[in-house]
Amino acid sequence: MGDEKLEPRLEVISQIKQVRKEKHITQEMLAERAGTKKSNISRLESGKYNPSLDFLVRVASCLGKRIHIRME
Repeated sequence: MGDEKLEPRLEVISQIKQVRKEKHITQEMLAERAGTKKSNISRLESGKYNPSLDFLVRVASCLGKRIHIRME
């Protein structure tokens, strides 16, 4: 059950990393845009950081994306 709770978050993190790379944005550039440290972006992308939903929304927004949540 613990893995199921993390799965959507990990999917969002994976998509953030993919979009960042597609847009040729460095971790440092994204961190500056999001008002955080590069180390937080690095830890986020490597799965060593359990971010809040607000943080994920802010980072996604800096990439021109929005997060949609569905309950099934």
